[in-house]
Amino acid sequence: MATLSAKLDPAAERYERTRPRYPAELFAHAVSLLPAGARPTVVDAGAGSGIALEALLPLLPAGADVHAVDVSGEMVGLGREKLPSVTWVKGNAEQYLATVNGVDLVTAAQSYQWMDRPAFRAAAAGALRPGGICMVVHNSRDVRGGGLAADYEDLLTELSPFYSGEGRPIAVESELAGQFDDVHRLEQPWHQPLTVTEFVATIVSSAQAQHAINAVGTVFLRRLRSLAARYAQDGRVEVPYVAEAFFGRARD
Repeated sequence: MATLSAKLDPAAERYERTRPRYPAELFAHAVSLLPAGARPTVVDAGAGSGIALEALLPLLPAGADVHAVDVSGEMVGLGREKLPSVTWVKGNAEQYLATVNGVDLVTAAQSYQWMDRPAFRAAAAGALRPGGICMVVHNSRDVRGGGLAADYEDLLTELSPFYSGEGRPIAVESELAGQFDDVHRLEQPWHQPLTVTEFVATIVSSAQAQHAINAVGTVFLRRLRSLAARYAQDGRVEVPYVAEAFFGRARD
């Protein structure tokens, strides 16, 4: 990760340090779907500070023209400092995509669920050249093996009002299939190592954790720290994730 300015505020610095990354294998698959030898044009929609681009940029051929758009000026500023070779735009991703064309790859990492999804799909399809690739990727804590992730889900279910698991997942594959061809899905399990302090800070920044804190205050924080300590080794925990990526090819 690039060294960032000391002026970075604490919330942005914590975001950069603790936000889950993405397995490079998923982006390598996206790049493999692009024409060999091309200098692709890429748009990362809802890019945040460029966390997905950290995995994608090293895989792109020399001369790739990469654009990143996000509604947050703070995230755009952070990304511009971290990844200066990228063209950064502050704005609505759906609206931005509607203004461009000839794009080879559109990515939406952990942002698709927050968008006007029909508008995004239509705008991405219009922006992509025929045969271009739309990629939607997101991380979820992997509760299938029990352990830390599953116990944290139980804690949220107990203490966060109205929480009942991750909720009904978005049917990304079928939604993309209505607009794109050759739609398929890949998944990649991985682990994020964090100190106990980083783990707690990451959790506390989530909306569901804030609901729990508002409801029971320090009870949630005490239980959370106890949970992390139970799984920690040498002051660190390994948070299991599964990253899912969905790919669709623009129609002629």
